Amino acid sequence: MAINLSNFLISKKDRSKMADFQDLDHLDGLSISVTSANLYNNSRDDLVLFYFRNGAEYASVYTQSKVISENIKWNKSIKNKKIKALIVNSRNANCLTGLKGFNSLKEIADETAKLLTDKQKNDEDDPKKIKPTDIIFGCTGTIGEVFPLNKIKSSIKDLVNKIKYTQTKYLWIKAAMSILTTDLKPKLAMEECKIGNTKIKIYGIAKGSGMIFPNMATTLAYLFTDANLPSATLKKILKKNINNTFNAITCDGDTSTNDMITFFSTGSAKNKYVNNVNDIKLKEFDKSVNNVLLNLAKRVVSDGEGASKFIQIDVLNCKSEDDAKKLGFSIANSSLVKTAIAGEDPNWGRIMMAAGKSDVEMNVNAISLMFGNNKVLEKGQLYKNYSEQQLKEYMKNDSIKIILEINSGKKNFTCYTMDFTKKYIDINSDYRT
Repeated sequence: MAINLSNFLISKKDRSKMADFQDLDHLDGLSISVTSANLYNNSRDDLVLFYFRNGAEYASVYTQSKVISENIKWNKSIKNKKIKALIVNSRNANCLTGLKGFNSLKEIADETAKLLTDKQKNDEDDPKKIKPTDIIFGCTGTIGEVFPLNKIKSSIKDLVNKIKYTQTKYLWIKAAMSILTTDLKPKLAMEECKIGNTKIKIYGIAKGSGMIFPNMATTLAYLFTDANLPSATLKKILKKNINNTFNAITCDGDTSTNDMITFFSTGSAKNKYVNNVNDIKLKEFDKSVNNVLLNLAKRVVSDGEGASKFIQIDVLNCKSEDDAKKLGFSIANSSLVKTAIAGEDPNWGRIMMAAGKSDVEMNVNAISLMFGNNKVLEKGQLYKNYSEQQLKEYMKNDSIKIILEINSGKKNFTCYTMDFTKKYIDINSDYRT
């Protein structure tokens, strides 16, 4: 299956928004395999296996939706601190499929465990028996359709046969593209740092374009590191860094049934073991994890369904971070704000409308508003040097920054979103056809 180079090149051109398209290479302890299970009734890659031949510590955060997919139920039932494999399929969410959907995962896990155990016997000096409960799943796609058990199960042998013990940039891109649904671009990010004196890699991929609004996790994202860290530490670092990254984005205000972010640690870097999340030796690692998560989160928003503008909203000087967050998302999820920005209309009154309906107490006479460097309001009044023409020119940019100062305290929050264009309606009205 060839990579869709047109989409890849589009991603490379968007450097002004997301920085350079990053070159992920090899990460010890991880193997990747990609294939087509014909889930889209064509040959595009739609199934990916991440295999940890020596096991990986891991931690996950999941959607807080009351309607959750069967793969989330499966993953939550796994109590192992280490797992051996992650399988992700696109096209089908395996949600509202009931016991049949859950048991389909069990059948796939049984088949995968058997084939990976055979591979261990062939490839390892000290082979281990792999159990179905050593395998977790990610699913994404249409909700409520029958899960394609036979197509996926019959593709597992090919997936195991294609396992590559050495990753390349090409393989990472194939993996990232195999999990896309309405996305147009693969989403990859990386950081390198140190724990003590040991060099550490952190790689990540994500998918997401629609049904994006944070509630513990958003979309699908997977982080991989060769750091030697226990699952409890991974969990704390992941939860700490979700708030200002994946929990700071929205495309359309809708939370998915399948949201998950999982962080895997192969331990192959053999750094000195650190199990205290507050240890100074983890400071650089913690920052790098945040960088990868934020990079991926921004890529999700930038690739929002039909998006033509990337929007950053800084809400400053509030009584609490919760107030700042409510204000930011009230603006970010406003259809009137998003359509005005799509039309490059400097209709700043819609920003204030959206802030006003947020249920946050504020003194209008203390508020300031800016678009980039263009001041609009000062102390609740139109800025004396405000220029509508200058703001019109600013609205033509691909990236728009809105700064709202409430001036009631010292707490801030930044969130990220995209505009609503006619393409958004086209994509979602034709989603299943």
